[in-house]
Amino acid sequence: MKILALIPARGGSKGVPRKNIRLLGKKPLIEYSIDAAKEADVFDEIIVSTEDEEIAIAAEVAGCKPPFIRPIELAQDNSTSISVVQHAIDFFEKKNIFFDAVCLLQPTSPFREKGFIEKAIQKFIENDYDCLISVLPVPHEYNPHWTFEEKNGILKISTGDEKIISRRQDLPKAFHRDGSLYITKTEILKNGSFYGEKIGFIESNQDYYVNIDTMEDWEKAEKKLTTLFI
Repeated sequence: MKILALIPARGGSKGVPRKNIRLLGKKPLIEYSIDAAKEADVFDEIIVSTEDEEIAIAAEVAGCKPPFIRPIELAQDNSTSISVVQHAIDFFEKKNIFFDAVCLLQPTSPFREKGFIEKAIQKFIENDYDCLISVLPVPHEYNPHWTFEEKNGILKISTGDEKIISRRQDLPKAFHRDGSLYITKTEILKNGSFYGEKIGFIESNQDYYVNIDTMEDWEKAEKKLTTLFI
């Protein structure tokens, strides 16, 4: 398969101002995802999509010069990730460059275990998924069979079950997206979805997990640097 790696990085972050070019350890945050994509050596093209000139320069210094500057209307608080990916697909297809799938690597999840991306790509291809996402297990106390939705002042089991599963050992496994990696067939993305019908998954290593949205998250990432030796 011909696969595009896309690293989205806008300049208007609020929780951690200018976080994509803020130094985490000795290098800008965005550089971790660029390095991970390059080291994986499984992509036909690796790009950064940004509307911000400073981020574009930082990406170029890291060895990944953006092929375009993203339109400002696709870099607002209400802009969607799917629109950013569709813009990149359209950019390349206008140049008669076509990809079978796009792998989204969010810079806010900078740490990925060595070999993780390669395993994800291999699993995606071998099983012919519409999409594959990285996940982490949901702690049993938050399992959807043990959580409730409020309807007209009454709690209902969120799964729609009539009776609650009483034993933890009987709970089915549940996972949540960790945001580190999404791989989706281009035809699915063009239809406005990251998922499609056949969704595969790869379980991330909890030790590497951080999703940077706030300064508290940033501090967690700094602490992980000392334990992961990244």
